[in-house]
Amino acid sequence: MVLLLFFHGAGFSYPNRNDAIKHDFKAKTITITVPDKNLSILIDYSSGCVIKQLNIKGINTLSPMGIYTGIETKNSSFSSDNHLSDVKVTEIGNKISLTGISYGDDNIAVKEEWDFELHGDKIRWDITREYDKAAGLEDMAFPKWNFANLSVWKGGIIDNGGMVWCKYLRKKDDTYGVHTGGVTFWNAKSGDALCINAIPGKGNVIASKYSHGAKDEFSLTQLVTGEPLQQRYNLSRFVAQRYNVFAPFKIEKGKVAVHYELQYVDYFKKYSRGKLPGVDAAAVRELLNTTARYGVVDNNIVGGNGWLSNWKCLHEPFFAQIGMAVDDKNYTANISATLDQERDQAILADGRVLSRWHNEPGDEIPGTYNAQTGYYEAMWGYTVDSQTGYVINTSEQFDINGNVTWLKTHQASCEKALDWLIKRDSDKNGIFEMVNNNIAEQKASDWLDIVYAGYENAFVNAQLYEALNLWANCEKVMGNQQKSGYYSAVAQRLKTAFNKPVEEGGFWLPAKKQYVYWRDKDGSVHGDNLVTPVNFAAIAFGLCDDPERISLILDQIEQRTQAENLFHWPLCFDSFKRAEVQQGNWPFPKYENGDIFPTWGYLGIRAYAKYNKTIALKYITNILEQYKKDGLSSQRYSRVTQLGQGDDILAGICTSITALYRDIYGIRPMWNRMGLEPHMIKMLDGTQFSYTVRDTAYQIKLSVNDYEMRGKAFSVRSNESFGASMTGGKLTYFHHNSDSLLLQVAGKSARIDMKINSWEMKKTAWTVTSKGKYIFTITGFIPGQGYHVRINNSNQRVEAKNDGSLSISKICNSNTQFIVSTEE
Repeated sequence: MVLLLFFHGAGFSYPNRNDAIKHDFKAKTITITVPDKNLSILIDYSSGCVIKQLNIKGINTLSPMGIYTGIETKNSSFSSDNHLSDVKVTEIGNKISLTGISYGDDNIAVKEEWDFELHGDKIRWDITREYDKAAGLEDMAFPKWNFANLSVWKGGIIDNGGMVWCKYLRKKDDTYGVHTGGVTFWNAKSGDALCINAIPGKGNVIASKYSHGAKDEFSLTQLVTGEPLQQRYNLSRFVAQRYNVFAPFKIEKGKVAVHYELQYVDYFKKYSRGKLPGVDAAAVRELLNTTARYGVVDNNIVGGNGWLSNWKCLHEPFFAQIGMAVDDKNYTANISATLDQERDQAILADGRVLSRWHNEPGDEIPGTYNAQTGYYEAMWGYTVDSQTGYVINTSEQFDINGNVTWLKTHQASCEKALDWLIKRDSDKNGIFEMVNNNIAEQKASDWLDIVYAGYENAFVNAQLYEALNLWANCEKVMGNQQKSGYYSAVAQRLKTAFNKPVEEGGFWLPAKKQYVYWRDKDGSVHGDNLVTPVNFAAIAFGLCDDPERISLILDQIEQRTQAENLFHWPLCFDSFKRAEVQQGNWPFPKYENGDIFPTWGYLGIRAYAKYNKTIALKYITNILEQYKKDGLSSQRYSRVTQLGQGDDILAGICTSITALYRDIYGIRPMWNRMGLEPHMIKMLDGTQFSYTVRDTAYQIKLSVNDYEMRGKAFSVRSNESFGASMTGGKLTYFHHNSDSLLLQVAGKSARIDMKINSWEMKKTAWTVTSKGKYIFTITGFIPGQGYHVRINNSNQRVEAKNDGSLSISKICNSNTQFIVSTEE
């Protein structure tokens, strides 16, 4: 081993490193290049220490300020790019160390060591900083990355599942701060991306802020501290035209370290959405990496509206579902953490779920805003769908994270949230009541917060029906059959009451062929103006399963949407009455009183997917086309002009594309398996993509009545929906993705490949195409009954066991067909 210390000298290239590391002693620069030359950095230590270039495929992405470290006190600022001391360079093999980096004054002095290592296609950078004393700081750069402008990258995918979209940093010093360090910046035109993995040293945490700089540069500033940073302005994660988003903080005497890994990423490959015939896969990718992720405000705050307005509504039930489509383990982990925080901070002792989180007071019922947590009750009224939103998100999140232990920590809170609403049935008619009684109170009760819907609200009750059924299944998984049955029974009673004609106390209005929105306490009926989320929810959540009613509603909505040539559904087709809406949102159509709100698009897609898949796909395509025009960077769209309206951008505006995955491709992960329940049409035939559930990657192939799921050691193909899991060498097939009918295949072979030919009570058939010795166990048969088993050309008789299972052993050497049928 040779140790070289260089301080001065002529230009020189290290001879045995294939030009990966070049040290120009005269210029005092060091260039480090990865083997494929997709990434390189140039370090300049001539008058301080700064990374002057970060080259992607030979093109420098940095502004002249480069990348440097530093600190800011109340009176001064100091940085590594300007100091008088000599920097010492040590080279050992593929490692470079720069020591002697120092800055500061008598009040606080800093010494740093920068260590670089070329490791495959990554450049590792360790920064070790030593403070000479404890002090208070206003800001720090640990380091600060200054990119040339806001067009170098479209944005950055943050390692908490969120994203920063450069175009949202519109004005100089606009800053977005989050409590995590890693990010992948990408350019959507070239497909080039830069991944910065960040790991703070032991006992420290990292935060980041993304800013529009004074010279129009785009900067990332990372801060490493002993305690999580607080916000400078209330609870604001985004601040307009203010660079310091984090509050002043203290640092202690001693050493602090952080480790970075820089890597070039082929964005198109890493974030590929696969082969999506009939659908613009690039638009799907970009929408899910921008609009969908925009709802991540910070760690533990996932929802919408989003980080620009510092808002999260708990009365939105679709963010776990968005995570299902985004398919990012970081987003999934953050949703789980968000629900944990809401359980601990947003649920009152009686089970009431506070409806919103915001960075500052001003939107709350007086006395309800918690300045420490940010949760509160909305000033527009008690939006009771926060009860259902919390339970729906928790239940659907459990199917994604599969963590029964985690679910149990939410059992008491979900039960309390449901029971709070279940108790609100004073007349015991099976329909549950809101806090407001009538339109004269001028209060809201759900997401449509300027419509004075109250008392018996069909929209909230439809969401309650979904929450009850989802939670009943969670109770069953946790072994609570009695509670599962109780919640299922409440749901069934609600369904019966909901579907009664309005004259009998229900919500169905035969004269107008629709469900009405609400009934006031005095019995007056309101919202017979074809409110789309109400009618869609009734169908999508299974409350309405009458084919005739479904046809009447959906045909009517489609006819009226086409008549106005709208690209997506409005919230209602006819006007509310003047007394039913807040003053500033009338006459019709205006804001919630008739504008287009794609946020509830997933309900429409889910409703049409089983009725008319072509219509469902049309509105998915329309949303993708709109994304390509404006990024869906709006709150809503004008019914009159169909142009984006509202500064308060909604992340939920992406839900029609969420529904593409859930309700067209049929991606339905369950807590113990991966599920497929597609609704395909011919133009989508040949769809192929990879999907990951709980660190297991599945290859999905879809055509009409032909679905295949392939894992590392198995494949299942069927013309009907199904679920599958592979654990401990045992493949379990779930017919129709249900728990009731199972086929388990155990064997010692390397693979299990199987095609389901038919699955009926009288005849079950499958073919095994892999070789090996297998034991097949099927459940769901009649105990003690005999069955014919045909394996290729051989026959045998097998009797079902007392538990209704049947077992078969067979060595398969080639395609082997199995048929199990009842004895005649």
